[in-house]
Amino acid sequence: MRILIVEDETGISGFLKQGLEEESFAVDIADNGKKGLELALTGKYDLLLLDWMLPGLSGIEICRQFRKEDKETPVLFLTAKDTVDETIFGLQSGANDYIKKPFHFEELLERIKVQLRPKSGEHAIFSLGPIELNTGTHQAFKNGKEVNLTLKEFALLEYLIRNKERVCTRTKIIEKVWDINFSYNTGVIDVYINALRRKLDLDQDENYIQTVRGVGYIAKES
Repeated sequence: MRILIVEDETGISGFLKQGLEEESFAVDIADNGKKGLELALTGKYDLLLLDWMLPGLSGIEICRQFRKEDKETPVLFLTAKDTVDETIFGLQSGANDYIKKPFHFEELLERIKVQLRPKSGEHAIFSLGPIELNTGTHQAFKNGKEVNLTLKEFALLEYLIRNKERVCTRTKIIEKVWDINFSYNTGVIDVYINALRRKLDLDQDENYIQTVRGVGYIAKES
């Protein structure tokens, strides 16, 4: 999942970027309001993390303008404001939540996870034959038995299953799973695909993850 951080204090933004990337989020940073709004409107993010006070445009103004185009993507404020009126003002601008500075990273992470949980009525379960992914609990199963996957293996399998019956090119896999948007040795994908097949114990009759020679991979029901 992709997160945009709009924060002009490089120490805070660098700390957040490192921590969130360690949790397998893809993170972009803007250090001023104008750039932050531009990225928010043109990028495809799962969550925005906005400082309240920013050069150029305030976080409040970014949120207001962003909400004119996008009503769904969660927005969290990082703020030193602490009065009830200021808190209400921030939420009325369209924010989903806020956290006061200084804060503990663990608390911020939990607030982010709450916002990114599947909404009521949205299925968190994805299946491919006997393979089942629970994106809410981040668990994978085959024939009801849990399979221990790394974060990147889980992300790769989730991407393939979400795009079931469609060819996933190597370029798209690298962009979406590894968040790399430039020329890169895509051979790493083969390593992870082989690991997935091995951990899922897929035999020749269970061709759920198929190689499309010279192109990429496709998840298909056998």
